[in-house]
Amino acid sequence: MFSLIDGVIGTRDAQSGCGMLSGLYALAVLVPGTAVAVRRLHDIGRSGWMLLIVFIPLIGSLWLLILMVTDSNPGENQYGLNPKGSETD
Repeated sequence: MFSLIDGVIGTRDAQSGCGMLSGLYALAVLVPGTAVAVRRLHDIGRSGWMLLIVFIPLIGSLWLLILMVTDSNPGENQYGLNPKGSETD
C-alpha cells in the first residue's frame, strides 16, 4: 500500500524499491512487533534472545514459528504470570 503511494508521490527509490512512507512504516512497527514477539517467548518460558534464532538460515524461521504457536506454560514462570490466567483442573 505504502509502496504504491510512494510511487504516486515520487518518493520511491527505483534501485532499492523502498520509499519514504514504506520505510517510516517499517520503522514504526519494528519496536511494537519485537515487543510482542518477546512477550510471546516469555509466555512459553523462553528468553527474548531466542528471537535471534531467525538469523539461522532456513531452519531458524521455522523454529521461531513453532515457538510462537506453542501453548503458554500453565501458572507462573520466571517472567511472570500466565496471561491466560491460572488453570485449575
